[in-house]
Amino acid sequence: MTRPTVLIAGAGSIGERHARCFQRTGRVNVALCELDAERCQAVATQYGIAQSFTNWREALSIGPAAVVIATPAHLHIKMAHEAVQRGCHVLIEKPLAVRTSGLAEFEAAVAQHNARVAVAYVYRSHPALAAMQAALQSGRFGKPLQVVTVSGQNFPFYRPAYRSTYYTRHESGGGAVQDALTHLVNAVEWLVGPVTSLVADAAHLALDGVTVEDTVHVITRHREVLGCFTLNQHQAPNEATITVVCEQGTVRFEYHQHRWRWVTEPGGDWHDEVAVPLERDTLFITQAEQFLEFIAGKSPARCSLAEARQTLLVNQAILESARSRTWQDIP
Repeated sequence: MTRPTVLIAGAGSIGERHARCFQRTGRVNVALCELDAERCQAVATQYGIAQSFTNWREALSIGPAAVVIATPAHLHIKMAHEAVQRGCHVLIEKPLAVRTSGLAEFEAAVAQHNARVAVAYVYRSHPALAAMQAALQSGRFGKPLQVVTVSGQNFPFYRPAYRSTYYTRHESGGGAVQDALTHLVNAVEWLVGPVTSLVADAAHLALDGVTVEDTVHVITRHREVLGCFTLNQHQAPNEATITVVCEQGTVRFEYHQHRWRWVTEPGGDWHDEVAVPLERDTLFITQAEQFLEFIAGKSPARCSLAEARQTLLVNQAILESARSRTWQDIP
C-alpha cells in the first residue's frame, strides 16, 4: 500500500522537528512547505524529503492526507482552515492561535468536512504525565484540591535565535505566556479541569533584545480547585514540576526527571514511579504516532481542538490580567 503523505508547513526549528519525527514513525511520506527557499532546500536535502515547496497552495495541491501547521501562531487558523477545505486532517502547533478571530468559522469547516484536528501540546505525550493523569482520573488519590506549577529554563541557551523569531511579538505568538507557560496551563487543565478565573502578573526582567514578558505569576481557579503558576525564561536550571494536592494524597510530575511520584501518608516519603529516560525526539515521535492513530480513527485526539481553544482563552486572559491588574473570568 502507498503510504499517506503528511505535509509539514513551516521549516523553522519546530517544523524541522516534526518532519524528522514523522519520518521516524516509518508510516508516512513527508512533504515540506517553507517560504524561505534556502531554508526549504536545506531541510529537504538534510532529511531526504522528495517533495518540497515554497508556495502554500501549490503544496496543498498534492493532496496530502494530513498537514502539520508549524508556522507562527497568528497564521495557524487561516492555514488550517485552507487545509481542511482541501480534505486534509490537521495537527496544529501550540498555541492554537493568538486570538479567536476566525476560529468559529474554522470549527464549522472542521465539522462540515469531517476533518480530524488535534493541537500539538506535547506534554500530553509524556508517558509520566499521562500515567499521573490516569491515576488522578481513576480517583486513586481522591478529589484534587490544589495545583502548583513551577517552571524555568535559560531560554537563550536553548533557543539562541529567539531575537529573530516569532518570540519577539505577542501578535505572532511570542512572550513567555504563549511560548512556554501555555504548555503548563494546557497540561494542568488536562489534570484537574479548565481554568474558570485567574489573575496574573508578568514582566520583562532579563532577556536581551526583546520587550515581551519573560517572567510570569498566575493565580487560578479551576472551579473548586485552587491553582498557581510561576515561570521564568532566564534561570540556570531547566526544570518544570506540577504538584496536585488531593484529598487522599499528593502527586507530582517532574518533567526534568521524566517521572511522577506520590505521597499518601502525612510526613511520609515520596514514592517514585518508574522513570524512563527520554531521547531528544521521543515525545515528538510519540505525538506523531498518536496523531496518526487519531486520524485513522483508532484513538481520540491527545489534545482536541476544543481543549486547545480553552487554553487559548486562558492565554488571552493572562495577558489581559497582567495589563489591567484585574481578575479575569474565562467564558
